[in-house]
Amino acid sequence: MSRWLIIAGIALVILGLLVHFAPWLFHWFGKLPGDINVRSDRSQLFIPITSMVLISIVLTILLNLFNR
Repeated sequence: MSRWLIIAGIALVILGLLVHFAPWLFHWFGKLPGDINVRSDRSQLFIPITSMVLISIVLTILLNLFNR
């Protein structure tokens, strides 16, 4: 379990650095068809359904490749 926590921590640091120094790589997030963005005068509702499904599929494929 400690090995997985170390790997997850390193992955989060890398992801944080990418978001900080290369924000254009994640410009697509939340702008795909199927992502819900409702704005009114006082509030905003944002539900990135399609983006999260895409990330889930990519992570599932990567984890299956690494575990075999």
